[in-house]
Amino acid sequence: MTTIIVATKNAHKVREMNELLADIGDIKLVTMAEAGLDVEIEENGKTFEENAVIKASFVAKETGKPSIADDSGLSVDVLGGEPGIYSARYASKDGGNATDDENIDLLLENMKNISGNERTARFVSALALCFPDGRTYTAIGACEGLITRERRGQGGFGYDPVFFCNSLSKTFGEASADEKNSVSHRNRAMMILREKMRDIEF
Repeated sequence: MTTIIVATKNAHKVREMNELLADIGDIKLVTMAEAGLDVEIEENGKTFEENAVIKASFVAKETGKPSIADDSGLSVDVLGGEPGIYSARYASKDGGNATDDENIDLLLENMKNISGNERTARFVSALALCFPDGRTYTAIGACEGLITRERRGQGGFGYDPVFFCNSLSKTFGEASADEKNSVSHRNRAMMILREKMRDIEF
């Protein structure tokens, strides 16, 4: 059994990844806490991919075991890619994470004069699988959509209520968890990484 440490404290995310990788082989994913690692990793990369590699490589070196990390967020074209890697702290005044409502309010304010066909955006997820010996594999998934002018739906989290998903014809806030997961940026990145993992020597 090969243990892979996911660079997160989110047990739900690890459970989701375990299900997606169930047919890869004799591997088991665990959280940092389950691996006895309790640290805050500084994410100082300039892209989602760089931040994912920073987290996974740190955990791999600290534990001596392979590690998977993801970094994700919302990229709005007319805002030059913002909020991007700062998605969770877009409206922050002190550098920490802002609330979902604060982030959405700022996004809608910054886009109040933008017409419908210019409100294109995408959710992006970058995954990195790093080994203690330095081997690194990455995958990027995206989900295309538009930013609505108001919140729609009560589901999801983050920017979901204002992200109209093109392939679902509804916002992520209006979509069920299964609908969202079927087209999500993280799921698409996981499918790419899963195919790469079939050929990796663990």
